[in-house]
Amino acid sequence: MILYQISDREIAEGRSISSPKKDVLDRIRDELLEEDFARFYEVLKKTLEPQERYLTKIEYDLYSSGKKIRPMMLLLNARMVHGAETSLPLKVIQGAVSLEMLHVATLIHDDIIDDALIRRGNQSVNAARGMEKAIILGDMQFVEAIRGFVQTIDTQEDMGLVKLVLDTAFRICCGELDELETSPEQPFEKLHIQYKETIDRKTAVLFGLACESGITLAGGRTGASRRAGFYGRRVGRSFQIMDDILDFVSEDKSSGKQRGMDLSRRRLSLPILYAMEELGPDHLVTQIIKGYDFNEEDLQEAIRAIAVSSSFAKSYADARSESLDAIEYLRIFPDNRFKQALCDIAAYVVEQ
Repeated sequence: MILYQISDREIAEGRSISSPKKDVLDRIRDELLEEDFARFYEVLKKTLEPQERYLTKIEYDLYSSGKKIRPMMLLLNARMVHGAETSLPLKVIQGAVSLEMLHVATLIHDDIIDDALIRRGNQSVNAARGMEKAIILGDMQFVEAIRGFVQTIDTQEDMGLVKLVLDTAFRICCGELDELETSPEQPFEKLHIQYKETIDRKTAVLFGLACESGITLAGGRTGASRRAGFYGRRVGRSFQIMDDILDFVSEDKSSGKQRGMDLSRRRLSLPILYAMEELGPDHLVTQIIKGYDFNEEDLQEAIRAIAVSSSFAKSYADARSESLDAIEYLRIFPDNRFKQALCDIAAYVVEQ
């Protein structure tokens, strides 16, 4: 079944891409990866057993909720080279589980940094268990994720995967620190460079790891796995830029996220950067980012100013460009349903 088709001409001319009306990720999971996700949850349950005495419903809910886009991308890349006729090797499923554990670790740590009380409609781990336990539980997920990847090794080609996983974990930590330490007192050209480096480390590397490890664990060639990694990192960039936009245009009370969280925490997201350039150094938006003592009325005024600026359009154009670039990296792979689904995900990210 063709879920979504992007022609060569559309890519070359940069035409708008759009996703089907039905949720793309649900269709992919139910129609292409039903067996693989059934095995994924079986292995996940078994992998979490050593931690059972330390985990509560809060942590288990983190694993049972969410769209699972990262393990989905790993499984699709594996299927793209393995085919649909036979079951995937167990090490591929274990790799998808380890990837999700790595992601959960970052969620726990993100909520600690943000002092977030709610995650996916439930109490965050730090709100329910306290900061000290949350830090240890997040670290535990990191360790178990890396241990899971190590257990997948059974060929010489798999050896490089361990280094890739460790490098990814290190770069995620660097990205979190970069976001907290970036100073707005720099030329905009440098701030844009730093922003891209930060989202590459904080978000895109995990998408890249998903795709690269999927090809590697399914027995694909090194060159193919690297191109898949390039695809994944660009989808990850697009994903983060869209998340930056959604921070201003949506308010999800069930998740505890309020509009303008990045601005209120003085974090230089892409819409904020573009707005600062457009509105100037004396505008309230720039002053808040630079440390101005603001109240709720000031914050709402600044959010409105960003909303009527051209910052959303510019940010969306960047996200869309990253998704189109991502699709280019899939050209070398055989045309099949799984490659098509990866194209669908690139479209879904910017049209969600």
